[in-house]
Parts: sequence; structure tokens; C-alpha cells
Amino acid sequence: MHKGKIKYLAKAIRTNYWKPGHDYVRTIITALKRVRLKNGDIVVLSEKAISVAEGNIVDESIIRPRLLAKLIARYWMRFIWGYVLGVLSRLTPRTLSNIRNYPLNLGAKHKELVLRLTNPLQALSFGSEGGIDGSNLPYSYVALILKNPQEITEKIRDAIGKELGRRVTVMIVDSDRCYSWKNFYISPRPTSIKEIKSIGGFLTYVICNFLKLKSSPTPLAIAGKRLHVKEMLSIASVAERVRGHGAGRDVWEMARRFGTSLDGVTWEMLESIPHYPIVVVRRVLSKGQQ
Repeated sequence: MHKGKIKYLAKAIRTNYWKPGHDYVRTIITALKRVRLKNGDIVVLSEKAISVAEGNIVDESIIRPRLLAKLIARYWMRFIWGYVLGVLSRLTPRTLSNIRNYPLNLGAKHKELVLRLTNPLQALSFGSEGGIDGSNLPYSYVALILKNPQEITEKIRDAIGKELGRRVTVMIVDSDRCYSWKNFYISPRPTSIKEIKSIGGFLTYVICNFLKLKSSPTPLAIAGKRLHVKEMLSIASVAERVRGHGAGRDVWEMARRFGTSLDGVTWEMLESIPHYPIVVVRRVLSKGQQ
């Protein structure tokens, strides 16, 4: 990818699937030994993979939804999102079909969890509400957002410097979209990057997609060289393209891939496919800048 006179080279590193309790720092160090890591490289990590390894997940099957969550699942999702907001957000026909058939029981449980942990503006979103996401997780599990992403990035960067002797930048990224217009940046989900506004919930998603604003994965924390937010977004996009989406972009795509129900995906199924939670990105200057 070219941005001005800068070219980004990226290498996705495959690892095993990170289950709760996994020593992901040790795995990152071991994986980086397989590449020729250089000073100045940017190591981009998946928030979802780290969150799962940290055990930061919830089993929604045990949740008992209240009336509001049931109403959101049955009417707001199926009709308001299915026929109004989804169209305004320029969702694909397949996604619109999924929303118009939104699962009432599983969906109400999910909305109940979002209502308990975030706020109504997040619960009124159609997916990954407030960063709560069930893709690439089995059964009825969902991953929550990392509470301390900045602390984790610094811990990983320190470990890389100590064990590999390289001065790198570490960035944690989520696939939830960050929208940009000139020098204004906004995301529906929270992030510790101060230049990115985190307001609006579903309204941000609808308005930004309706206006066709440029979107990128959302950087959540960075340790090492402080990059301009525009460059963070470029690097996050490069990393997403080479990493892919694991078992699927959402729970529907994941279920179709394995030929099962929305809550029928198992740990074994997820372990059977390639996962690339680590991407190394390198800035290469053109001859005019060297």
C-alpha cells in the first residue's frame, strides 16, 4: 500500500488458536523469532485474540433477558434495522437478510448483556455493540473489550525488547470501524487513542456509512513510537488485509462456514482453521526519501 512516498510491507504470522489462559506473550515472542524483525517495525495485534486469551469472555447462554432486550431483538433489530437503518447504512443484501431474521432468543440474551455492560445507544447497534463480539468464538461466548489495552501493549513491547533485542512499536487493533473525514476521526466503540472520538453508538455507524466516510479498523492502544492517527489507520488497514477474518466476519458467516447453528460452533472447529493474530508491518521509504 502506498501513502505519499511510504510503502508498507506486511507479514501475517500464523499461530494456534488462543483459548482462555493462553500465554499469548510467550506465543508472540516465539512467533516473532520466525521473522526477521527489525528496529522500527510495527507489531499489530488482534484485540479479540488477546481478550479471549485473557479470559475476558462471557457465556450468553446463562443470561436471562428482560423485556427491553426482547423488544430490541424482535422489533428494533428485525424491522428498524432490517428495513430502515440497515438500508441507510448500505449493508449488503446478505447482512440485511440476516438482520431481518434476527434470532429472538439468542439475540435477546446478547442485547441484555450489552444493556448491562454498556448503554442503550450501544445496544441499539446491529453488531459488535460497544466492542462486544461473538465472531471467532464458540457456542454462545462473546468477547468483551480489553479494559487495559495500553498496559498490555507496553507489556508486550517491553517483552519484545528484552527477549529479542528489537525496538518496535506495538499496536492493538479491533476490526470495528473507525471513520475519518479530513482530520476528524470517530468510532462507535471506545479506544484509548485520544485523537479518535468515541461517541454516538449506532448513530455514528449509520451516519458515517450513509455518508460513505472512509473506514478502517480501530486502533485501541499503541506503545513505542507515537504515530499520527492517520498513519495508525493506514497500518491497521494493511494488517487487516493480510490477516483476514479467521472463521468469519460475524457469527452468521462463521456458522455458514462450519455448517452449523449460530451457537453450534465448537472450540475444535475454530482450532481447525488458520489464525493470524500477529502482523508485522514495516515502513519502506522510497528512493526519494532515503
